[in-house]
Amino acid sequence: MSKAIAKHSGRHGTIGLALGGGGARGLAHIVLLEVLDELGLKPVRIVGTSIGSIVGAAYAAGVSGRDLRTHVLGLVRDRPGAMARLLKARVGRFSDLFNGNMGNPVMLDGELLLDLFWPAMVPDRFEQLAIPFESVATDFVGRRGAIFSAGPLAPAVAASMAIPGLIKPVEMDGLVLVDGGVVDPLPFRHLIGAVDVIIACDVTGGPVADRKGVPKPFEAMFGAAQIMMASITREILAVSQPDVLLKPDVDAFRVHDFFKAAQIFAACEGLRDEAKRSIERKLKALERS
Repeated sequence: MSKAIAKHSGRHGTIGLALGGGGARGLAHIVLLEVLDELGLKPVRIVGTSIGSIVGAAYAAGVSGRDLRTHVLGLVRDRPGAMARLLKARVGRFSDLFNGNMGNPVMLDGELLLDLFWPAMVPDRFEQLAIPFESVATDFVGRRGAIFSAGPLAPAVAASMAIPGLIKPVEMDGLVLVDGGVVDPLPFRHLIGAVDVIIACDVTGGPVADRKGVPKPFEAMFGAAQIMMASITREILAVSQPDVLLKPDVDAFRVHDFFKAAQIFAACEGLRDEAKRSIERKLKALERS
């Protein structure tokens, strides 16, 4: 570990971490967390949107980057077990298509998903986390962002990941909440002025040049959401920038490609060296200032 990193891993060089939304692409966040662990750096504050909220909350609970990787790979290797858990989390029924309500037969309950898939050590409340954490969702009626940092953890994270059409909205604190990526796909702005160094990981991805033909319905829905999130992120970054912005190479993966976790991790190995260099360069600059 360099002297710069050794110095700024303490309270005099605080680090904040912003983990963005992007579905399965957000598994790339775990590689960044492994980098922080390898450098001996501990964020003093984490903000997450959607998959960034899921991963960020687990890390804030004390689950290491390496343990998160092992946990995810264990889940996806047992494909029948993972599919059985998904069925347990399903709240829609195929009869919904014919009962006049035009319900979604594959609608999932986000809180049940978290209960079935999160590491066991993730606590029930924000106040029990080892690192202060904030989860970003969208107030559907108010059409604005909603951020949670206290109280029950699972409902707040379930709200942050409530992809319209796939995961049911969450009712909490008098609000109807959906996916935070609708308004704030890369939530680093919540860290401005609160820490010395802001590290943000953007997993919205870019265009996929080799994909041809008309997308299937779910792919069209998820793809349109990704286009929207990428557009919002570009607008956010045009106004302000985090101190370290990382964009993993996740363009080849779709939002629902969770069973390709091993391939996603492999594709993001290039992020490891880039993240180390970028973080160390910023901390050295902070030391000189």
